[in-house]
This record gives sequence, C-alpha cells and structure tokens, in this order.
Amino acid sequence: MPNVEQIKSGLIDKILNIQNKEFLNALDKIISKSFTEDIIMLSDSQIEMLEMSNDDITQGRTISQEAMNKRNLEWLNGQ
Repeated sequence: MPNVEQIKSGLIDKILNIQNKEFLNALDKIISKSFTEDIIMLSDSQIEMLEMSNDDITQGRTISQEAMNKRNLEWLNGQ
C-alpha cells in the first residue's frame, strides 16, 4: 500500500498532465471545498460561551448528568 507521500506525488504527476481547463477548475473546487468543510468559524459570542464553559469546568462548577436529570424532573413536576 502506498504511503501518503507516494500518493501525493502520483496525484501531482497526474495533475501536471491534465490539459482540460474545466476539469482542472472542477478539481480545484473539490479540493478547496474539502479544506473549508473542516473549518468552522465561530462568532464572538460562541467563543465567549466556550471560554465561560471552560472556566466553569476549571472552577468545578459542574454537576453530573444524573443530578441534572433529577433537577429537571423536579422542575417539571413542580409545574
């Protein structure tokens, strides 16, 4: 089985031989899209919420899922 470098080298060789502009544009879009799909841009408020969550964890301000379920049931029964 070829390693990553061998695969890259083979792809580069093949791409260098392609003369079809439309095909190359389509290939470029596919490759560019694969990079951008993994990147998620967060808003300032989302980043702030994540930082607050990390601070809660660091400071020990958490409860177990079991305790949260119990609290929710008590709240629902009080309605």
